[in-house]
Amino acid sequence: MPRIIPIKDLKNTSEISEMCKEATEPIYITKNGYGDMVIMSVKMYEEKLYMLDVYNKLAAAEAQIAMGKVLDGDASIKSIREKYNV
Repeated sequence: MPRIIPIKDLKNTSEISEMCKEATEPIYITKNGYGDMVIMSVKMYEEKLYMLDVYNKLAAAEAQIAMGKVLDGDASIKSIREKYNV
């Protein structure tokens, strides 16, 4: 379940920092009862960026497959072996 805290709780920066490091999901900050910001640890942010990159590459690959842009695996390996004398 996501953690939601009011913006006034951001005063205790060391506690918030620890909360972010321990959290498995982003922490949502509210202002006047409405969503205002999201905070997370740098580690979690980098993991999210990595996964977004993976999903984008998978979507691009699926689009290429749908357009028929595929290569024969055996022919590709043979070509690489010939190119690099393996």
